[in-house]
Amino acid sequence: MRAARAAPLLQLLLLLGPWLEAAGVAESPLPAVVLAILARNAEHSLPHYLGALERLDYPRARMALWCATDHNVDNTTEMLQEWLAAVGDDYAAVVWRPEGEPRFYPDEEGPKHWTKERHQFLMELKQEALTFARNWGADYILDHSVNSLGGCSPGRAGACDVPSSKFADTDNILTNNQTLRLLMGQGLPVVAPMLDSQTYYSNFWCGITPQGYYRRTAEYFPTKNRQRRGCFRVPMVHSTFLASLRAEGADQLAFYPPHPNYTWPFDDIIVFAYACQAAGVSVHVCNEHRYGYMNVPVKSHQGLEDERVNFIHLILEALVDGPRMQASAHVTRPSKRPSKIGFDEVFVISLARRPDRRERMLASLWEMEISGRVVDAVDGWMLNSSAIRNLGVDLLPGYQDPYSGRTLTKGEVGCFLSHYSIWEEVVARGLARVLVFEDDVRFESNFRGRLERLMEDVEAEKLSWDLIYLGRKQVNPEKETAVEGLPGLVVAGYSYWTLAYALRLAGARKLLASQPLRRMLPVDEFLPIMFDQHPNEQYKAHFWPRDLVAFSAQPLLAAPTHYAGDAEWLSDTETSSPWDDDSGRLISWSGSQKTLRSPRLDLTGSSGHSLQPQPRDEL
Repeated sequence: MRAARAAPLLQLLLLLGPWLEAAGVAESPLPAVVLAILARNAEHSLPHYLGALERLDYPRARMALWCATDHNVDNTTEMLQEWLAAVGDDYAAVVWRPEGEPRFYPDEEGPKHWTKERHQFLMELKQEALTFARNWGADYILDHSVNSLGGCSPGRAGACDVPSSKFADTDNILTNNQTLRLLMGQGLPVVAPMLDSQTYYSNFWCGITPQGYYRRTAEYFPTKNRQRRGCFRVPMVHSTFLASLRAEGADQLAFYPPHPNYTWPFDDIIVFAYACQAAGVSVHVCNEHRYGYMNVPVKSHQGLEDERVNFIHLILEALVDGPRMQASAHVTRPSKRPSKIGFDEVFVISLARRPDRRERMLASLWEMEISGRVVDAVDGWMLNSSAIRNLGVDLLPGYQDPYSGRTLTKGEVGCFLSHYSIWEEVVARGLARVLVFEDDVRFESNFRGRLERLMEDVEAEKLSWDLIYLGRKQVNPEKETAVEGLPGLVVAGYSYWTLAYALRLAGARKLLASQPLRRMLPVDEFLPIMFDQHPNEQYKAHFWPRDLVAFSAQPLLAAPTHYAGDAEWLSDTETSSPWDDDSGRLISWSGSQKTLRSPRLDLTGSSGHSLQPQPRDEL
């Protein structure tokens, strides 16, 4: 194909373009691109979508914007107008196609319900954008739609309900500013950047049935998980893809009307996939780079709030995995109103020398509108053995790590003292109930809503509790029992980690009354002792009474951001010096089992308790 033969020259132009501009050489003749933006009820994602477009490393003078919006019940139209007023003059051309007053389509049951008329309207809009791109003389069109104009057909398993036009959806955020250059450099007629999501879902299919429906294949998950990398031919891409208008057969591509022989589902992305097949135009997805993220589509019976909650979780995932999303500074966003969500205080334990982790944690809470207060963690790396003893700290006699047999580390001392200081504050201030987070928490989807419902249910059942784990490592989950009348709660068994928990005043008093500093062991071993679920009887004999009333959310609401052995990640707790060793010698990850992603909990440590193997890691 002509596009493939031109690839080497185009790749050279794309690579040299920024260097030539910086050197003052006349702008290189880069291909002209139309960005098709179709948005409906996208207020929650539109600022980040537009922010990503602004940061694309491609001359705006070589891009045209084709923007359409309709049937909005939120501020999508106003946001787009505000953005176009700020940046529109930077682009070669702008087409603005707003629809008037908010309205529903006939037979539409809600903003996420797709009727035949709604699908047809979307296809007509996309065809209009495609026609504009051809008439304008564009080389490419990026189908990159903003949430909700386009969607999925009923029965389209695994497909998304977001539109496309680059083709791209406004719930699709291109965090890689080189996306256009990288895709063009492939020299392919239709190519999609593989986008990451919170689930198995992505923006391509590896198989399609003769009737035009999704077909499972052995290639999908290795591609989605990047176990195989490259650009792969697929039968269909959606939500965000780049189409060359110069490729052989590209003049036959269309969204509407469907091909004369078309009998597949009446849906924009299936219609376009069929058009590509009929014209002999190959379709590819590329995954060798991380291009960005896509939101998990909601079901047809769900609403805009569900979609907003999903997108917030996508923002949180990007904060952990990177690169993070950045909203446009040219649009007015709805105000955040953070609160303590019914708790007296929300504590965030964070080391001052880890500002990246602190900032990420506070940003995550801000996105969820939770008001957190940072507590500077006690830095175990700064402690020496005499300082530890001056604090009244002594090791629990006979304590050894259940896996490696090592003693307590200075990091574990610092971690315990950090939690202990919060328990002291809870008692001193008489705080009825608090949340405690460490700074390496990955929040599960709809964390805030699920926690609020859980606490409402706990109150309604008048459950007496001291501590509720929100995130932990379960050691023997099959031995834990459900709480009657509370399906989201179990009686906590032996657990690792203290990354997220709720604590009541009575529970803090019990923890302090046991005087744990005089017989210290890791805080995540101490808590199970206090609710009498630790398997080591010798350890338990040092503490009485062991009457902490502890439960756990089930499913869990939080997990660690990283695990032992993850690239460029270090545990400040497990990799510091032994508590009484001032030589500076550090303990390595080797031997660490508590923080493995999929640990085999089948070791009998020198401490004398056996850990049974589990089929999976609950976190």
